[in-house]
Amino acid sequence: MPFIDTAFPGLKIFEPNVFEDSRGYFFESYNQQTCIQSGIDIVFVQDNQAKSSYGVIRGLHYQLPPYAQTKFIRALSGNILDVVLDLRKGSPTFGKTFSIELSAENHKQLLVPKGFAHGYSVLSPIAEVFYKCDTFYHKEAEAGIAFNDPALAIDWHIELSKQVISEKDLQHPGFENCRNNFEFIL
Repeated sequence: MPFIDTAFPGLKIFEPNVFEDSRGYFFESYNQQTCIQSGIDIVFVQDNQAKSSYGVIRGLHYQLPPYAQTKFIRALSGNILDVVLDLRKGSPTFGKTFSIELSAENHKQLLVPKGFAHGYSVLSPIAEVFYKCDTFYHKEAEAGIAFNDPALAIDWHIELSKQVISEKDLQHPGFENCRNNFEFIL
């Protein structure tokens, strides 16, 4: 199966089978049957796409229950460092971060379950990011954590002087003071 478990319960890397020839390549970026065969029975209801330039850091974002979202993330062009933070109290990886480079070239995707904060930095001149969500956006449930919280010590692979952060993301609290009502359920 193309899904690879990580040390974080429920967090999975998807490496599709890519078929290449002189014309280019082909792969299935999503197949519900493949997901179900891998024990992933999720109905996605919303697709999001963002284009950003080098140095942009977006995150760390999440929605609180009952509007929490599972996300299935990939880079359509360029490359990003995708970062998640486990917010599920009682999880063996609670408070820990995981990062992976997603690119148009490696075709990897990340399945991020509910209970994780998510963000990414753009490592190429331009990157387009696409992700599926299993719950609609709900503004009142929106929350975030400071991308530069010293307690998390996330290396975004972008020099400080070249980081581009939105005003909104600069206002998020640190992990210790974030809004969090997630519980780890096996």
